[in-house]
Amino acid sequence: MHTQTAAAAPSPRAARDHILGELAAFAAKRPRLEYGNYNDRASYRAEVRGITKDLHQARALLTAVRLSGVSGSQLATAFRGAFSGRLSWDGQRLEYCTGQYYQTEYRRAVCAVLASALWSYFREDCLCDTGDKIRAAARRDLPRAIASRWFN
Repeated sequence: MHTQTAAAAPSPRAARDHILGELAAFAAKRPRLEYGNYNDRASYRAEVRGITKDLHQARALLTAVRLSGVSGSQLATAFRGAFSGRLSWDGQRLEYCTGQYYQTEYRRAVCAVLASALWSYFREDCLCDTGDKIRAAARRDLPRAIASRWFN
């Protein structure tokens, strides 16, 4: 007699790690700026600096989420409201709906999702019951530039 066994559901940690891996890979994609879209070298370089800053902040937020107790469900829920829901998770892969200019916004979307997940974690698991306490926890646990930008 042949019996089929259902595939085991991934552990909550594996599900969370899968989402984080996808977010890391998405943030690491090259922005592929077109130099011809800029009036001069200075404006092009300024755009590159901003996009690179977003990558560094996405990496720092990824590390913070990995080191925290953010659950896979908190992470999955964070996609719904962060960055107008333009970055979404279907359970297997990410999808992104461009707002105005993909090259300058996709890494910000990653940061917004991760910050939203951390906000939820601080509120639910760290007993920070007000926005002020959540912002204080962010200032305590995250680099200053990230706390001030993503937890205002």
